[in-house]
Amino acid sequence: MNIKEQYWKYSLIVIILLIGVIIFRQITPFLGGLLGALTIYILVRNQMIYLTKTRKMKRSLSAFLITLETALVFLVPAALTIWLLVNKLQDINLAPQTFIAPIQQTAVIIKEKTGYDVLGSDTLSFIVSLLPRIGQAIMGGISNLAINLFVMIFVLYFMLIGGQKMESYVNDILPFNETNTKDVIHEINMIVRSNAIGIPLLAIIQGGVAMIGYLIFGAPNIWLLGFLTCFATVIPMVGTALVWVPVAAYFALNGEWFNAIGLFAYGGLIISQLDNLIRFIIQKKMADIHPLITIFGVVVGLPLFGFMGVIFGPLLLSLFFLFVDMFKKEYLDSRNNLPAK
Repeated sequence: MNIKEQYWKYSLIVIILLIGVIIFRQITPFLGGLLGALTIYILVRNQMIYLTKTRKMKRSLSAFLITLETALVFLVPAALTIWLLVNKLQDINLAPQTFIAPIQQTAVIIKEKTGYDVLGSDTLSFIVSLLPRIGQAIMGGISNLAINLFVMIFVLYFMLIGGQKMESYVNDILPFNETNTKDVIHEINMIVRSNAIGIPLLAIIQGGVAMIGYLIFGAPNIWLLGFLTCFATVIPMVGTALVWVPVAAYFALNGEWFNAIGLFAYGGLIISQLDNLIRFIIQKKMADIHPLITIFGVVVGLPLFGFMGVIFGPLLLSLFFLFVDMFKKEYLDSRNNLPAK
């Protein structure tokens, strides 16, 4: 390759990278929808092949039916979630005292038992001023969720239409040999399927089991606490304890020791242990992923990808170790005349 051809080659690479960075920065607000579309595509790919190859349906009709199915599966839970949040936000705006009263009651109990006033007049004013900001932040999150759901459905349809061409194109540009390309694609499919199915399943089961405990021990706002417990399952290290521990502490501060000890025992022995058991079963059934990869993958993925980081964070970490292993087999083992493992 002469100097002129090298100049063309590297100039084209620089141009691609620059334009790619610009495009990526502009589509960052829609990254959750794009990653969601990719996740759903991986899950329904075999269904698309069945409809087009076995049932001989047109690709456009098959894509429309699968997209409609996806919209129903995602929009119904999303609508229920938004309805619950909007109702709570209306309660905050119309009667903020109903949310402040339990906080004041807890502060009074702490002062009686310890002599320390955790809720002075300045703190109370700050909480009152903070409530509308929290409401605005939640409403902004709901708007962002709605936009990304639309992007996900829209992009998914066109991914299904051009699925085979898209997959062939990606296979051609991957910088791996045939064996390594198969390994990368297998890893992506395995981890995405495992997390996309396992994480919502785990959240629903834990939320339901936690709601039983909240009902038994008389916790307030059972539906809201169950909803928060579902989301807390994705938080590394702490998980559902972020919800049931404060509720148990609230019972203790109010002198309801039976409910406090009962909920604490129920949360530690059943809710949290159920998390470990189900996660272990799902990982062994669907993908043999080390628990540390899942934990640190979520830690890495949430700041990068938002909520979709619970899926693509572990994927990113797994691919990193896969690429390191590829490099070792291709270059280090051959250089040292070691047999590839």
